[in-house]
Amino acid sequence: MFSSIDRAKPGLQKLITALREAYPYASVLAVADDNRSWGVSRTGVNISTSGEFGGSGFVVRVFDGTGCAEYSFNEFSEDKIPDICAVLASRMEAQDKALESFASLPTPIPADEPAALKRETGWKVHPRELGDEAIVKKITTLREKALAVDGRILDAQAAVSYRAYRKLFLSTHRDLDQTVMWTNGMVAVMASRGQEIKLSYHPFSVLGGAELLDQMDAGVEDTARKALELLDSQPIPPGEYDCVCDPETTGMIVHEAFGHGVEMDMFVKDRALARSFIGEYVASPLVTMHDGSAVDETATAFFDDEGTLTGDTVIIDKGVLKTGMCDALSAARLGVAPTGNGRRESYERKAYTRMTNTYFQGGENTPGEMIASIEDGFLLETPSSGMEDPKNWGIQCMVTTAREIKGGKLTGKVYSPIVLTGYVPDLLKSVTMMGGAPELSGSGFCGKGYKEWVKVSDGGPYMKARIRLG
Repeated sequence: MFSSIDRAKPGLQKLITALREAYPYASVLAVADDNRSWGVSRTGVNISTSGEFGGSGFVVRVFDGTGCAEYSFNEFSEDKIPDICAVLASRMEAQDKALESFASLPTPIPADEPAALKRETGWKVHPRELGDEAIVKKITTLREKALAVDGRILDAQAAVSYRAYRKLFLSTHRDLDQTVMWTNGMVAVMASRGQEIKLSYHPFSVLGGAELLDQMDAGVEDTARKALELLDSQPIPPGEYDCVCDPETTGMIVHEAFGHGVEMDMFVKDRALARSFIGEYVASPLVTMHDGSAVDETATAFFDDEGTLTGDTVIIDKGVLKTGMCDALSAARLGVAPTGNGRRESYERKAYTRMTNTYFQGGENTPGEMIASIEDGFLLETPSSGMEDPKNWGIQCMVTTAREIKGGKLTGKVYSPIVLTGYVPDLLKSVTMMGGAPELSGSGFCGKGYKEWVKVSDGGPYMKARIRLG
């Protein structure tokens, strides 16, 4: 796939050589991108090739020990090398002049240990080989299956999208090449009773291809039934409750509670409270948190957009905050090793410290044991959104469904919607039971603030904690 990368590579290597005549460090990231999405609803069929936060192009980066400059472009040939070198030289000169009146942060030269890699993720069915007609037919069948569940189903939507990309990273001592494909799907069902309308949404994801359609088929009727359940839901009485979180809700808590809060570019800017808690207990000893490519989900990569090899970063180990995650520049300024979390929304955008596959490790309890241990509480299911305040460690999340638990049993009573709030260490220190193997979902994107979107996945096992709901 993506033979354009192979054609460009010899010229890109010459570009690195030319830049090294002026700078102690130079690198180039080349990206070739392919994506497509399909959707069906009552308004018809939609097929799009516009993509989500990607694109094909190049970004060159140089360091001189004082500053750093980048230049991105979407066309390359060897005859453009002098022009690219000239642009970078003018940007470094302008940067040096702008910093004359300011005390700038040191900008160390990135480490460039020798490394070579060429890897790709697998898939069973390539969406392009399956074809538009077959995919539209399949998701139309899924929609019709949802509509047939009950006469109160007002509408159903089904959609699937995929992205395949190849990235080549070159520097003096690094030659890294990866090809990755992920596929997302969703089924949304709208149920009505009089003027009341409720929506149930089920996301699907796989590090792979159109084989995801089989998973979607198995979840359609359950999504429709949950929409009907919500017609009988009530507002929840505000308070603090013993709760069992399903894996998706656990994942949202992971992402919002100790995701952005331990992105170490925020440490450099002194915008994260977590920096002062390294080496301290911030959670129950049952809590161990990971980020990286130790699991296969949509955010999996073998190296990041700065040429750092990825791995398994243990953020929290049995309740103790061990480290954050960081990009190469933040790592150099903080005097730590980069963790492979330097990610760009696209070749046109800056690299920031970003999460990848972020999750809590499993424990030894079952969901049934957790429910049986609760006298008065809730089973929380289907998160919809969340946000955190890394400076003060506050968290606020939305959950679609809370199932009432009385005397260790589910009563069948449903509350919706739910706002989950709290101070992060208080919430995580209240964890008293942790389920088995973690389950991750990778259907979403994450923004840095309100922009800079990248693909992420998160999850964990079922988890019991004391949580403030409203």
